[in-house]
Amino acid sequence: MSNRWIVVLKVLVHAACLAPFAWLVVHLLQNNLGPDPTAAVTFFTGRGTLRLLVLFLAVTPLRRVMPSLAWIIRFRRMLGLYAFFYGSLHLLTYVWLYAGFSLSAMIDDITKRRFITAGLTAWVLMVPLALTSTTWSIRKLGGKNWNRLHRLAYLSAIAGIVHYWWGVKPGVQTPMPITLVLFALLIARPILTWWSRRKMPASS
Repeated sequence: MSNRWIVVLKVLVHAACLAPFAWLVVHLLQNNLGPDPTAAVTFFTGRGTLRLLVLFLAVTPLRRVMPSLAWIIRFRRMLGLYAFFYGSLHLLTYVWLYAGFSLSAMIDDITKRRFITAGLTAWVLMVPLALTSTTWSIRKLGGKNWNRLHRLAYLSAIAGIVHYWWGVKPGVQTPMPITLVLFALLIARPILTWWSRRKMPASS
């Protein structure tokens, strides 16, 4: 794919990733997010984080399955940073609207409410990924070390899914679809690695 089309697609991806945020801001200003706006914002930003994180994780398997789509790797960093953006909004919603910036309240929640602990873990694991998303970081760490570090994205996604399940009422199956997608991605990684090694010619 030509660089011109890559630029066009990047603009479209930026627009697609920012559109939910714009929608949220407009509805907040219009005060039409329902009877519990805080819960609505929390759910919206949390779901957006998981969706973008899963899309981020899907880039590499998709590229390996379909070599003709090798160009999509250029969008991986962008998706990861937007996942961190929405994850930070999700965390800010809790810190500001639920905990009221009270450190003691947050510590109490972390020690007593397991879904808060899981959610904070998911965000903390994304921090080093966001900080090392630059080309300079790749050169500084080296390709192998950088790749090892960015496997934390899988742990972050798992913690995020656990946070989702623990945060909904018993019997609610809303987290199931994205859980199945993440499970498929986790299974795909070792399978694709095994397949690529199997296709490699034996050394003489």
